[in-house]
Amino acid sequence: MTQSRVTLQPMTPEAEQAAGARSIPINHLPFRIGREARLGIHKGNLEIMERRKLDHSPNNDIYLVDSGKPLNISREHFLIDQDGNGGYKLVDRGSACGTQVGNDSVGGRDQGGACPLLPGTVIIVGIPNSPYIYKFTIEE
Repeated sequence: MTQSRVTLQPMTPEAEQAAGARSIPINHLPFRIGREARLGIHKGNLEIMERRKLDHSPNNDIYLVDSGKPLNISREHFLIDQDGNGGYKLVDRGSACGTQVGNDSVGGRDQGGACPLLPGTVIIVGIPNSPYIYKFTIEE
């Protein structure tokens, strides 16, 4: 049996820049996504200003850089996990702005929430007009 390749594909230049990659492989579950909060300006450049403690597990599997004002991405925004029926689900981790999943709005106002994820589903991280847009893909 072949293993599926599950990814998030950036759909906008801002989404690609935030991820720092043209594709985000989801190689384990749950896969946690949130905002890089250790950034600062140094000599005119956006840089990570502090190091993570060695004895501290990261809060996310990938950190997205949100350079917008206001911010759309929360530090612990959402995760992707199995749904118990052989499929996938998106779980908003109590984000401030919520997550748009297809035509559904999930979470926001620190409420959390969950919904199914199907191949090709478009995910908007933050408010509906956020530039951080990704497509959930599964390749057999």
